[in-house]
Amino acid sequence: MLQGDSIDFFNRDTRIIVIKRFNVFLKAMTKKAIILLSGGLDSVTVLAMAKQQAYEVYALSFDYGQKHNAELNAARQIANDYQVLEHKVINLGLGEIGGSALTDDDLTVPTTAQAGIPVTYVPARNTVFLSFALGWAEVLDADAIFIGVNAVDYSGYPDCRPQFIEAFQALANVATKAGVEGGTISIKAPLIDLSKGDIIQQGLSLGVDYQQTVSCYAANREGEACGQCDACRLRKIGFEQAGVNDPTRYQ
Repeated sequence: MLQGDSIDFFNRDTRIIVIKRFNVFLKAMTKKAIILLSGGLDSVTVLAMAKQQAYEVYALSFDYGQKHNAELNAARQIANDYQVLEHKVINLGLGEIGGSALTDDDLTVPTTAQAGIPVTYVPARNTVFLSFALGWAEVLDADAIFIGVNAVDYSGYPDCRPQFIEAFQALANVATKAGVEGGTISIKAPLIDLSKGDIIQQGLSLGVDYQQTVSCYAANREGEACGQCDACRLRKIGFEQAGVNDPTRYQ
């Protein structure tokens, strides 16, 4: 274009080109993330972190056959309070295969620490959850999936370790349209190397109200915690480490 030339913004073809380029610019400036939102302490923390990082946030929860819905009810309230753009709750039948005290009526939630991988482990749960999140991320053209797994103060579940996250990232890179076309859907696990106390301090710095959350494996209908299961034990340790009062409602 020579100096002095001007663009005819009233030309239809020119307007279409400008609008398309502007839309591409807007998309480049907009980040979308899916948060795996259980309603527990860790998941609300990563939700707050994603919001703080200026992601447009979508929440994904699962009714997977767990024995109580208190945590799921908390997830719905948290999603509403954080004004996520959309909150999906997907029904799964993991209870049909059993194998976990969280889904199998023949198994009891332990009240003492267990050696090895405990009976509260739900077989392949995070693999299934991330797979659904990955599919939705493709539909939304999302940039990231946030999951609140932690490998420091945790129950020893195999799908909460860094090796699992790295392997799923590799899968996402080869099993999606975005990956094949040169893009990336990032699997983000920002809590994985933090102690439970560090997680709580991070959340408090972002204004998280942990009284809203439910972590207990055996909570009652009102969301009150048993105070004895492994999840309650780790949660108590976390608030002690953080040096703040435990806002958990106990039975």
